[in-house]
Amino acid sequence: MRTRTPFTRTAVLVAASLLGAAGCAGNDSSGDDSAGAAAPRTVKPVAGCGAGSWTDPSDLAPGREPARCEKGAPAPRPLAKKRKIVLATGTLSAEYVAPLQVAVAKGEFAKEGLDVQLKVLPTPDALPLLAKGDVDAQWAAPEVAVMNGINGGFDIKWVAGNFSPDPTSKSGLWVRLKDGESAEHVDMAGRKLGTMIGKGSVIAYPMDTSLKKHGGGLDKISFQQLGSADVLTALQNGGVDSAWLLDPIWRKVDGDKKFAFLGGQPVGEPLGGLLFGPTLLNKDPDAGVAFLRAYIRTVNTYFAGDYKSDPAFVSELAELMKTDAATLRSTPSMRMDWEIREGTTDRVQKAYADSGVETGTPVPEEKAVDRAMYSEAVGHKP
Repeated sequence: MRTRTPFTRTAVLVAASLLGAAGCAGNDSSGDDSAGAAAPRTVKPVAGCGAGSWTDPSDLAPGREPARCEKGAPAPRPLAKKRKIVLATGTLSAEYVAPLQVAVAKGEFAKEGLDVQLKVLPTPDALPLLAKGDVDAQWAAPEVAVMNGINGGFDIKWVAGNFSPDPTSKSGLWVRLKDGESAEHVDMAGRKLGTMIGKGSVIAYPMDTSLKKHGGGLDKISFQQLGSADVLTALQNGGVDSAWLLDPIWRKVDGDKKFAFLGGQPVGEPLGGLLFGPTLLNKDPDAGVAFLRAYIRTVNTYFAGDYKSDPAFVSELAELMKTDAATLRSTPSMRMDWEIREGTTDRVQKAYADSGVETGTPVPEEKAVDRAMYSEAVGHKP
């Protein structure tokens, strides 16, 4: 009999609450018929968004340039009636959330007729609300709880990406080296890994890939879940053998010969971003496209390249994120990327299966991913 880990129990509880939410939503008679199959939408060319505004989803090359429109594009197309949108996010202090904060601060959402409220909620708390329609969108990822929920029948889809790391970033798996080991020769089997993120996170996918290169794998190591302030300390003092270190924490061990970087998130492949629930997917897709238009315009205008080369903008970001500018400058700019790569949800679910936290059959990509709205926002016809 398999023993459930804390990560498994969390996924099961979230899935159960999501199914309950889905049941409540199914009994809600206040919706309209538009919640059924959506009619085909007209996609028109968009000024400032040419061939470079779309890349082939099957292109997984690390050197792939992310899609981009011209600065200020796609231009706003205000809704006929103002619309309030509540978006849940697990944090407002992480850099990958910055485009949303900038879009609010610079009025990009307002230009579309949207009043966007960013509400901080842990993913397990936000998912049932998204499934029921009490929040409209969520800045998260296709975590195991999301995939289990989709398997349970409710309407949530991943509709836009967030970022991929700069090739020089070392955010990812770090290990304390034993005598005779090097970054090229490490035996990870049987080691203890400290992380804020459980096996049910999308980070399980790149983590599993890095571990398998060194004789490990999610099924061959033990996990110790730690608070954000404790992961680095545990690695440094020997409380754990390895750790997943995020920006800019890895800077604390970079260059120290006692530690080695084994790998991080794949370059060029976003692993999270924007999830829409039934309201923006079906009941009000115009608002969904407007939201994506504002998000994409924000990326093109403020995050198109090395945005940290602008000291004034770094200062603005630091104020929005409630951090200091020096901390932001200590790591390279992220590659903000609204597109979703082909097969990402298949790969993350394989990692969930390897770690024993996914229940049921894998969710096909077409049930979990919708690229149509961001395609419409940039005028791309599939």
